[in-house]
Amino acid sequence: MSVSEGLADYDAIVYDLDGTLVDLVVNWGEVADDAAAVFEDAGIDADGRDLWGMLDLADEHGLRGELESVIAEHERSGAQLSELLALAEDVADHAVPVGVCSLNCEAAVRAALDAHSLAEHVDAVVGRDTVATRKPDPEPLLATLRELGVEPDRALFVGDSRRDERTAERAGVDFRYVDGGPSGH
Repeated sequence: MSVSEGLADYDAIVYDLDGTLVDLVVNWGEVADDAAAVFEDAGIDADGRDLWGMLDLADEHGLRGELESVIAEHERSGAQLSELLALAEDVADHAVPVGVCSLNCEAAVRAALDAHSLAEHVDAVVGRDTVATRKPDPEPLLATLRELGVEPDRALFVGDSRRDERTAERAGVDFRYVDGGPSGH
């Protein structure tokens, strides 16, 4: 079943951003290096941690704001240069409210939506820094749905990763993969 089939069954559609609606132009290796430098400057060992592990470590050491700033700078720049993906063409055509729930910071999500003239068609945006938890915790998706005024069992979440699918499962929301399958995020 394609993403667009059966949409009349839902009262809202929520999309992931990166890999679903757009491809952000971000060198994630460079982001990780810059993030590691935050810990090095603070005298904290972050070796062997991926970016998500560094976010957890930042919470433990009171560095979340500084680390978020470093990551968000890369994401906002990448949003300005992002490439529109085919599924984004459907966003303006939905007869129901549309949301975006992303692991990217909210400012980057909004920048990407603005860059591709999608913002006027999106009714709710929740990024990594909008709520206290991040996907695959269900709270970001549930917060998006609350903003849209729609119950989880009446919504569809569309994403590109197993993390997106787990988020939907945990939130009690139907899920569909863009392009038919996970990219492994």
